[in-house]
Amino acid sequence: MDFGTIEKKMDVKDGTGYKNVREIYADVRLVFKNAMKYNEPKDDVHVMAKTLLEKFEEKWLQLLPKVAEEEKRRVEEDLEAKSNMQRAREAAYAKMARDVSNELYEFDMHLKNLRETVVQKCRKMSTEEKKNLGTALTQLSPEDLSRALEIVAETNPGFQATAQEVDLDIDAQSEYTLWRLRVFVKDSLKGRGKNCGGVSGNNDNNDDNKKSNSKRKREICDAIVKTSVKRTKKLSSL
Repeated sequence: MDFGTIEKKMDVKDGTGYKNVREIYADVRLVFKNAMKYNEPKDDVHVMAKTLLEKFEEKWLQLLPKVAEEEKRRVEEDLEAKSNMQRAREAAYAKMARDVSNELYEFDMHLKNLRETVVQKCRKMSTEEKKNLGTALTQLSPEDLSRALEIVAETNPGFQATAQEVDLDIDAQSEYTLWRLRVFVKDSLKGRGKNCGGVSGNNDNNDDNKKSNSKRKREICDAIVKTSVKRTKKLSSL
């Protein structure tokens, strides 16, 4: 290490030079230490290097408070820069969230309008079709039956799809719900037999589940039958 190399390194601007004044201090000190190391103690070079090192250390001690102050300032600037970057990222994320929320809202409105259009174009389901739909509901598996009841609940906020006892009035359902149920039931029963809605198993838990699901299906079927009877009476009175 020599002073020429130190000077050149101080002038470098591409990031390979000194990062802080402490690195310069270390190299200057190294120059004097090398001069003392490779020359005899009585040699003029050794004596001058030792004298200059002592003077340099004195100047460094006087400069050290300013160095510490400058380092503190740079740390604060770095923290401020990082904080600004973090705020900028958060602002960008917030904008993205708002944009996505607006897009979802527009999408929901589009779906709502589309559903209304579909409902308007749905023809009314006949009494026979409703009866067939009710019969098909009793043939669903427990999982599909729960999903069918969820479809009903989507357009009937007060309907308790997960209740132990379900009172489903087919006549009270919108045409949109009825046709959705019909498509869902048709897809669920495709390729299955009429009695495919049961649960097979040899343990008590499966037996209990089977009894519970059977009871639930009977309740739905009874409600459908009652609805059909009521409609028959109305038609007869006409």
